[in-house]
Amino acid sequence: MEAAMNLPRGPENLCFDKDEFMKADFDVDHFVSDCRKRVQLEELREDLELYYKLLKTAMVELINKDYADFVNLSTNLVGMDKALNQLSVPLGQLREEVMSLKSCVSEGIQAVDDRMTKQEDIRRKKMCVLRLIHVIQSVEKIEKILHSQGTKELSSLEGNSPLITGQVLERIATEFNQLQFHAVQSKGTPLLDKVRPRIAGITAMLQQSLEGLLLEGLQTSNVDIIRHCLRTYATIDKTRDAEALVGQVLVKPYVDEVMVEQYVQSHPNGLQAMYNRLLEFVPHHCRLLREVTGGAISSEKADIVPGYDFLVNSVWPEIVRGLEEKLPSLFNPGNPDVFHEKYTASMDFVRKFERQCGSQASVKRLRAHPSYHSFNNKWNLPVYFQIRFREIAGALEEALTDTLEEAPAHRLWKLSLQILARYSVFISEVPDILDMIKPKLEMIGFKNISCIAGALEDSKTSLSACVPTLNNRIIQDLSESSFAYLKSALEVPRLYRRTNKEVPTKASPYVDSALKPFFRLQNDYRDILKQPMIHQWLEGALSESTQKYYETVSDVLSSVKKMEESLKRLKQARRTATSNPVGTNGGMSDDNKIRLQLALDVEYFGEQVIFEVHFVTVM
Repeated sequence: MEAAMNLPRGPENLCFDKDEFMKADFDVDHFVSDCRKRVQLEELREDLELYYKLLKTAMVELINKDYADFVNLSTNLVGMDKALNQLSVPLGQLREEVMSLKSCVSEGIQAVDDRMTKQEDIRRKKMCVLRLIHVIQSVEKIEKILHSQGTKELSSLEGNSPLITGQVLERIATEFNQLQFHAVQSKGTPLLDKVRPRIAGITAMLQQSLEGLLLEGLQTSNVDIIRHCLRTYATIDKTRDAEALVGQVLVKPYVDEVMVEQYVQSHPNGLQAMYNRLLEFVPHHCRLLREVTGGAISSEKADIVPGYDFLVNSVWPEIVRGLEEKLPSLFNPGNPDVFHEKYTASMDFVRKFERQCGSQASVKRLRAHPSYHSFNNKWNLPVYFQIRFREIAGALEEALTDTLEEAPAHRLWKLSLQILARYSVFISEVPDILDMIKPKLEMIGFKNISCIAGALEDSKTSLSACVPTLNNRIIQDLSESSFAYLKSALEVPRLYRRTNKEVPTKASPYVDSALKPFFRLQNDYRDILKQPMIHQWLEGALSESTQKYYETVSDVLSSVKKMEESLKRLKQARRTATSNPVGTNGGMSDDNKIRLQLALDVEYFGEQVIFEVHFVTVM
């Protein structure tokens, strides 16, 4: 389509692009206004007429090129209707054959789909039957092992070591694991519901046997029994049950025996002694468990049973439970001194307990445990802070209000200045505050240093944001103090008009007074403020006050000029010499004296400003 719509090329010196006419959003007004920016309307009209002639010529050439085809079009179409009618019958027959074939193919596809659906259903039912067969076989196999073990229990336990019982339980656990897998896959089938009571019996029997075997291994300190038992728990995915059993049977009695609130409160170091006894539990009573599970350094990796952390999941939860139930007064913040002592001892106990963990990963699991967070949340630190805050604030207010009736004011004032000077020296000598805080945060385990740095940076930004406002206020105050004297230029006409004063030879006193705030800033605060800051303040204040002074002097000179012109007009009207603006002494006129005085003032003010700026720059 684009090739058929190509326009003929025109001369290169046309003031417009021919492709603009073919754009979909072509607009005549926009086209003309765009061309007027480059050429005059006459030249645009000439270019359009030239291109119009080219278009007419191209159109004639196009018609002449295909003229023969246009003329013979009706001749070439003779007999076309008859030929089309002859094709309609074969095409109709072909259509019927195609539709018939399509119907046959669709029926074949549907039959194949139905067959595949039936086969898929049969396959699913077959898999379900196979799973149920595996379930029945596993149940019968486990029951057979338990039955044979029951008949030979006495001879097996007396004539052989408990290791055999552990091996049998491992076999049962492996088979039970497969049983659980197939039972989950066959969930909802009627046959499984019938077998479920037998599975529940096997589960109870296995759980009871494992608990008895683990207790026996712990009581007899038999590492092999403990290892086989824990490996069996891991096989059936019941590691948390083993950890809970150790917590209930081994840890809880010891914790209940050690944690006696009466003993802790009656002895001076009762809390510390209790914590020391709790720390002794791990090396004395958990040694075998840590060796088997890899929690001890001396554990051999070949015989390690992974997946257990008895210190985190068995010992620590029972300790926290005992502290919360047996020693509720431990977390009472009523007496801040006692609370601080208990909190310090407790946090020291937590750090020592963390050092007993076998690895850094175990420490992370301990800190992520819910009981760890529960223990930390029990310490009501906000209440402790409020109590301490009232103590400190009350003592401070009492010290501030309890003053001497006849205080030596001059000595106390000197002391205040010395304190401020000492504080200034301290601030200049201390290192970066972040370098002071960072080691302390790292010591307590705080890692998000960027958060603290960001907070300090925000504070710095907030304080820095106040600097421009303070600078503007200081500059404004200096400018107003100076201009309070500079506006005395308004009084110069009153001093010389009709007063017969001598011709001025020096600047007015108000100029020196106007410069005093700037000299005072430079001399009094030279050792306190930085020179760039003084220079910034002086530059801003001098610029602002000079601008106001310029406007004031301009107003005065304009007023003097208007007065002079008014007197001249009055003189011309009266044609007398009474309105001569020249002074009585016949010398310089009053208006010229005013101008001279203002010129001297401005010149002197400029010299002093240049001197002040140069002095500050040198300093």
